[in-house]
Amino acid sequence: MIEKGTLYLIPTTLGINSETDEVIPVKINRIINLIDEYIVENEKAARHYLKKMGIIKPLQEIILHPLNQHTKPNEISSYLNSINEGKNIGIISEAGCPGIADPGAEVVKLAHERNIRIIPLVGPSSILLALMASGFNGQNFCFHGYLPKERSERIKKIKDIERVAKEKNQTQLFIETPYRNNHILDDILTNCDNKTQLCIACDITLETEFIKTKSILNWKNKIPDINKRPAIFLIFK
Repeated sequence: MIEKGTLYLIPTTLGINSETDEVIPVKINRIINLIDEYIVENEKAARHYLKKMGIIKPLQEIILHPLNQHTKPNEISSYLNSINEGKNIGIISEAGCPGIADPGAEVVKLAHERNIRIIPLVGPSSILLALMASGFNGQNFCFHGYLPKERSERIKKIKDIERVAKEKNQTQLFIETPYRNNHILDDILTNCDNKTQLCIACDITLETEFIKTKSILNWKNKIPDINKRPAIFLIFK
């Protein structure tokens, strides 16, 4: 009987210009050469990353299964079939850790249902790095992902997040599509109490990294331009 393969959760850098040897453990260079197929959020980004990591197998021989908003449920179900043949499969997010604010979670869930061994590998997470650097409560926090696109609903959500932060002594984290960063920042500064604390963390691990915690009032005195920069926002009482 053929022994099942393993599903590896492979972290990537948080930006294409980030040096892999500064944020990715050396162990992962070895792991990627044990893998036969990859499930990836972005095929071009995945090939670029594997090349930077020094993969030995020719890239044209690597099987990549796309996993994004266009992937159909029945396709996802077939992506793990090779594991029954003893092959190893890796999941690569577009940035950071698979399964965290990432569609890879669906594959991991399926792997559990099929009794497949899952190995998460260490790498950068913008959520944890931002929380570490914020000075906020790291024992009680909530990550909301993306807030509503519609402005009135987004403002309502921001006010609710602020209320929960104060009532529960709980750090609130959320993200936005980079080109809408300035819009959401404006909504935060306009609708939150002046005493509320806000941490803005941009370009984490990159040379242009920017992480600052200030009160809403102090942010209003000098508003940063974070347009088109990967960012995460944290609100605390």
